[in-house]
Order: sequence, then C-alpha cells, then structure tokens
Amino acid sequence: MGSHREIQLSILAIRLSTVAVVALTAASAWASPPPDAPGKATYLALGDSVPFGFIASAGHAYVNANNFIGYPSYVGDDLRLDTANAACPGETTTSFELPGAPDEGCGAFRAQFPLHVSYGTTQLQFAESFLATHNQARLVTISLGANDVFLLEDQCSGSPQCIVSGLPSVLSTVYSNVSSILSSIRGTGFRGVLMVVNYYSPDYTDLQETGVIAELNHILATAATANGAVLADAFTAFRIVASTHAGGQTCVAGLLNANAQDELLCDVHASQSGQQLLADTIASTYRAAATGGNAN
Repeated sequence: MGSHREIQLSILAIRLSTVAVVALTAASAWASPPPDAPGKATYLALGDSVPFGFIASAGHAYVNANNFIGYPSYVGDDLRLDTANAACPGETTTSFELPGAPDEGCGAFRAQFPLHVSYGTTQLQFAESFLATHNQARLVTISLGANDVFLLEDQCSGSPQCIVSGLPSVLSTVYSNVSSILSSIRGTGFRGVLMVVNYYSPDYTDLQETGVIAELNHILATAATANGAVLADAFTAFRIVASTHAGGQTCVAGLLNANAQDELLCDVHASQSGQQLLADTIASTYRAAATGGNAN
C-alpha cells in the first residue's frame, strides 16, 4: 500500500501545482450544495478519499467534484435518501476535528479544489451544523483512520521497525478521536443509524499490510461498539470477492483503480465496482440496523 500511495501522492502534488489557477476560479462554481430541504430524509457521508471517490492523476478533473463518484452516491440512490457527501481526501481523525491539524493532503486539496459540498469549517463542524438543521437525517457514515497510519508511515520513511513501534500510539489516537466524533454526532440529537465503515485491504495476500489494516479495523469496531454505532464490514466484503475471483488480490479482482504508471498495478482507491461493493455493504448494514430499531 505504501509504495502505491507514494506514487499517487507525488502525482497529485504535480497536478495540484499545474491546474491550481484553473481550480481556484472554478472551485466555488463546481461545489455542490448540501440537500436544502431539511424536512426530507437525508444521508450524511463523512470521511476521507474513499467516500469522496478519489482518483489519482485525474488532471483537470479535479476542478469538478462530480467527476468523482464515491459510495455515498450509490447508497443514497439505493436507500432513496438525499445525500450530502462531505468527505475530504487525506482527512485524518485529528484534522476532522481540529483546524490545521496534520493530514495527508485534505487541507491542500480544499485550498485548490472543490469537495462534493462546500464548507469553510472542519468536517466535524459542518456535520454538526448539517444535522442541527436536517432533523430527518436517517444515516451518517464515517470512514476515517487510514490516513493516520499513512502519516506514521511518512514519519517513519517506510521503516517497518519504526511503524511497528509507533502503531500502538497512533491506534490509541484513532480510538480516542473516533469515539469523540461519534459522541459529537449523537450530541446533535441525531437518532438515525450511525455507522463506521472499516477498510478493505488492497492485497489480502500481503499479510503484513493486511495485518495492520486488521488492527486498525479492530480499533474502529471497538470505538463503534462503545459509542452506539454499527459497523459496515468492507474488509470482509472485499476479501470474499478478492478471494473468490483473484486469489485474494484486490487489484486483480477489479476492485481498485488502475495505477497511472502501470495499468496492471493498482492505486489504493476503490474502482467503481469497489465503490458499488462498499455501497451494497453499507445499504445492507443500514437495513439490518433500521429493522432492529436503531433508525427513526
């Protein structure tokens, strides 16, 4: 995951610098407003590049967020909910709550390109404001935590020993932050289905990488349980498809975007079939939770 991500980030940095002038003038025009009917049933998606629908090396496509289709679009259509997708590529659990906190590119992206919805606050503040005015919200999903681990990898320059040593502290921070975020969401009076979406492995045959992701997912599941949220298990959904069709290789199963440098390799981000699989997992988890009485 690390080497693919580093290529993706370097390409993104080049694109950010070359199309910044165009993006600055177009950002406000292409950002979509959130649903403006507080009385309608809505779905709020929060998180990082996965729900955003990020594609690496997309050139001028970045000036229009509609070029990036993440699972929230499919979930909203499936459940017939108006969707507000506030996700920001590179968001960490800390930058989600605190302005200026370290992230993996969210701040730089927002400074030059539009998100799916426009806001000038932290993502948490937007979520609180949105839920305060949309009392018919039925679902909130949160996908956060992977970029916290990526920050550690950056700080360690990829050193396995350094990563292993620093991981417990990072995971402790993820638990604390996600718990705080979930509590804040409930504190708005939201009584719909609150859902944490865990992470798939880009390659289930890579036991070291998959093991780190499994540890992160365990922390996310623990935080969800402790704060009355449900868990959408993307890890298992992707593993089943990848194992059934490609010997555990998520890329070969067609669930990830092709790498810009080599189309036989993959970026870490979900392809459209991957996004649809995420959406199916979320929708089925929502229906089970709603049937169990956790939704309005």
